[in-house]
Amino acid sequence: MLNLEAIANAPLTTDPFSFFMVPGVLSAVDLAAVRADFPQIAEPGIFSLSELIYGPAFAGLIEEIRNRKFEYVIEKKYGIDLSDKPMMISVCGQERKQNVGIRTYHTNEFVTCLLYLNDIWDDRGGRLRMLRSRNDLSDYVAEIPPGGGMLASFLRSDRSWHAHEPYEGDLRYVMLNWITTQASRDDLSTEVGQRDRLLKKSA
Repeated sequence: MLNLEAIANAPLTTDPFSFFMVPGVLSAVDLAAVRADFPQIAEPGIFSLSELIYGPAFAGLIEEIRNRKFEYVIEKKYGIDLSDKPMMISVCGQERKQNVGIRTYHTNEFVTCLLYLNDIWDDRGGRLRMLRSRNDLSDYVAEIPPGGGMLASFLRSDRSWHAHEPYEGDLRYVMLNWITTQASRDDLSTEVGQRDRLLKKSA
């Protein structure tokens, strides 16, 4: 289902931090099937898989994401070892319009991947921006539209600033985080989900 060759061949940007993006990691047929089996999510925020009910095509995608072959491609891309890093998987289905804060993520979140499962994306909002600093949303080195089948990834650092313009409506993606310790996975999963839902409800 995942086009590992396309991921392996995607160019890596290293300034101001390491990231890459690659469209078309899912075929049109697979994307349609996964979208049909996507969890029903009625409110904004990030949800852990254990909170959600979904169909077989989406479950098949998650199985491929958890496969060592996918992890190996990410390792080779960044020149790192993820074999001792647990993976945390969470899902977003809705976004609420707000002033989204610029962030770098938690220090325990070693590598992040965002696999977008939307339709064709024409809206100016919701596009992920890789920023040069934490002070200016308009100063970016790349802007990534969250169209279906787009994979965006970055190696977390003190300079990995990112954000997106405000957007409200359906915004579907699976977020993967390789984290530094097994013990921190459950705490981070709860923290990330509660943090993002609280931010969206208070906006």
